[in-house]
Amino acid sequence: MDLKVLGMFDVRVGGVPVAPSASKPRQLLATLAVHAGQVVSVGALIGELWGAKPPRSAQATLQTYVMQLRGAVGAALEAGGGSAGDAKRILVTRPGGYLLDRGSGTSDAQEFERLSGTAFQALADRDDETAARALRAALGLWRGPAFGDVQAGALLALEARRLEEARLCVQEHRIELDLRQGRHRELIGELSVLVQQHRTHENLHAHLMLALYRSSRRTEALGVYQRLRGTLVHELGLEPSEQLRELQHAVLTASPKLLDVPEADGRRLIRVG
Repeated sequence: MDLKVLGMFDVRVGGVPVAPSASKPRQLLATLAVHAGQVVSVGALIGELWGAKPPRSAQATLQTYVMQLRGAVGAALEAGGGSAGDAKRILVTRPGGYLLDRGSGTSDAQEFERLSGTAFQALADRDDETAARALRAALGLWRGPAFGDVQAGALLALEARRLEEARLCVQEHRIELDLRQGRHRELIGELSVLVQQHRTHENLHAHLMLALYRSSRRTEALGVYQRLRGTLVHELGLEPSEQLRELQHAVLTASPKLLDVPEADGRRLIRVG
């Protein structure tokens, strides 16, 4: 069974799609996919599908959804020359819950985490070339928001948020590498979008300030700082961090350090969190 959750939800058995189009069965399969290889309790699944006030028929309806999913998996197995009865070995009933066994299948979320780990180790080893390749490969797995077309209850929403935070972390490290390699002009568009999506994220604003300054757009770089400060003060009652104020001062005084790409100066001035 091959699972894709980094964008539109897609599950295939032997290359045959098995994810249902109906909302709740799709949500059920996504929840089991998130916890592939682990037993998910009936209570947790009911809570995911119906929240704090499930209908009296919730457990019976859940069993019906499981049967429907097994039917789809069984049909896919038969299409590949296998036995429909093996569906019970993929969607397994265990005491108190269910388990999805994807066997030797692939998972884009697990591959993302593997590539991210490779990249972070390469960064620790100061191997920027390997890190850049792994970071770009990890980001290339994303096809949209995590579980983008699945209705999310508490469990799925938590997992989607975790994956999106991990994606942003990888994206931020890739941007830092691009800045160190002098790709400031190429980053302005991407960073402009990111700071609108993350209006209080100081690192992203710092990256945009630096990219603009290095592109001879100092006034716009200062404008980025002023907008962030206004947001922090009015919405959170906070002033920008000391590191970000240092960066603003460096932009104001046209500090030559801002044009240095060397790792030490670059990291000190753009890492503000």
